[in-house]
Amino acid sequence: MGYVNPLGKEKVSKLLIQFSVPAIVGMVINALYNIVDKIFIGNSGDLGSYGLAGITIAFPIMIILMGMGILFGVGGATLFSIKLGEKKQQEAENALGNAFTLLFIAGIVFMILGQLFLKPLLTLFGASEAVLPYSLEYMRVIFFGAVFQVTSMGMNNFIRADGNPNIAMLTMLLGAGINIVLDALFIYVFRLGMTGAALATILAQAVSATWVISYFVGKRSRNKLKFKYMKPKRDIVTKIILLGIPGFSIQLANSLLNIILNKRLFIYGGDIAVSGMGVINSLQTILLLPIIGINQGVQPIVSFNFGARKYTRVKTAVKLAIIAATGIVLIGFTVTRLFPEQMIALFNSEPELLKFGSYALIHWFLCLPVIGFQIIASNFFQAIGRPKSAMFLTLTRQVIFLIPALIVFPRFWGINGLLHAAPFADFFSALLTATWFYHGIKNLGKGEKEQI
Repeated sequence: MGYVNPLGKEKVSKLLIQFSVPAIVGMVINALYNIVDKIFIGNSGDLGSYGLAGITIAFPIMIILMGMGILFGVGGATLFSIKLGEKKQQEAENALGNAFTLLFIAGIVFMILGQLFLKPLLTLFGASEAVLPYSLEYMRVIFFGAVFQVTSMGMNNFIRADGNPNIAMLTMLLGAGINIVLDALFIYVFRLGMTGAALATILAQAVSATWVISYFVGKRSRNKLKFKYMKPKRDIVTKIILLGIPGFSIQLANSLLNIILNKRLFIYGGDIAVSGMGVINSLQTILLLPIIGINQGVQPIVSFNFGARKYTRVKTAVKLAIIAATGIVLIGFTVTRLFPEQMIALFNSEPELLKFGSYALIHWFLCLPVIGFQIIASNFFQAIGRPKSAMFLTLTRQVIFLIPALIVFPRFWGINGLLHAAPFADFFSALLTATWFYHGIKNLGKGEKEQI
């Protein structure tokens, strides 16, 4: 009878747990090793605050680098899942091969451009004369490893879509573990400074990239990375880019949003407001990472069953994902109401920062309960091959509603207006997404016979 993909047969709730939990664990590990990176640098006598500032200045470039992995990785994996659902294995392997080539080329281009324009880029992102040498030393090495980061991050999406979420999680664990060990070794033992921190990162990513590629050329994978499918084909490349653009746009939007937010915070609240919001953004990342994990877990389930025309399973998967995501944000919301000061104090306990931070935390997260729904429902459209709808709905929350609110509200209500820009954007983007989602679900597979 041959292999039957569990995505089309296994109980949906079991699949969601099986696919989401490793994605959540992997993302939390990734976030933790970034924090550990900063702890090592911040506590090093040779680097300290200038080292931390150097990494912070370089971070927007790292976001764009991650964006390249999302553009071709998530886009390719979505197309891969849809083709598997349609029982078109050759086309699925074509998507896999093309995505690998695109990721590799993107990494090489990023490396060359980064080396050529590194100094002006870092100056543009706000590196002072004192911080610039630290940023330069760090990013010079990071750019050399760009191809490893883009490839390992992008191709990991395919391991999950191939039906092996645990191996996808192991890829992240492997990279994080090696990075932490090498950080300690290079910074504290060999005293390699910023070069050591960057070297630890790119060596960990090189191992992850090798691990991912070996998976797709070895026996464990159901679908193989074949040389004959690596030659880019215009129609496949176009589909991959279209499906990956929503996630990539979010990365770019995040960079733009943070620049505008920081400038407005400085004008209306000074340095303390910028510092306080830095803490809140870190807390927001921790609170929303599980939602992103659920979204990553539900994507191959929805894409496969949509391709297989099993619409009841699509609806069940997305409904369960929304319930789980809403449950998580409700817990986060409750914790921010009950322990705002304690949450800020995890990062810094200066009285002025504690006062502003706990006040800002309560107001910035006023509409946190609707964010879980908004993220899952907007990304549902990407999973069923409607990237334009997904991109528009995703950008409503972080760009279309939020950026104008950040510019207009403080003119009338000062720092209070600024802090209420986020709940305004969260509420109206959720409302718009709900309307879109209702029609999307209602018209799912209309005119087509559902496969049992």
